[in-house]
Amino acid sequence: METVNPVARDFILFCIQRHGKEWPVLYDEMCWVTGHRLFRGLGYAELRRLGISLSLTNIEDTIRMVDIVTAEKQTVHSGKEANPAF
Repeated sequence: METVNPVARDFILFCIQRHGKEWPVLYDEMCWVTGHRLFRGLGYAELRRLGISLSLTNIEDTIRMVDIVTAEKQTVHSGKEANPAF
């Protein structure tokens, strides 16, 4: 599974906690939070360096990252280990 920068992961979870994970509400929240620098003072340029682009031309990458983070969160909350081989 693809890894996500820990700060990017925390940003996504912060936005999900504020308004849920339904798209496009989550996208709107991510833009709002970023535009107002509500998460650790990070703006668009800083998030882009962390791998989160809110540009519509890169939206598929952002959606994939959200899917990875929410899948990891579900795994943790369901009590299952991330590596089922053990």
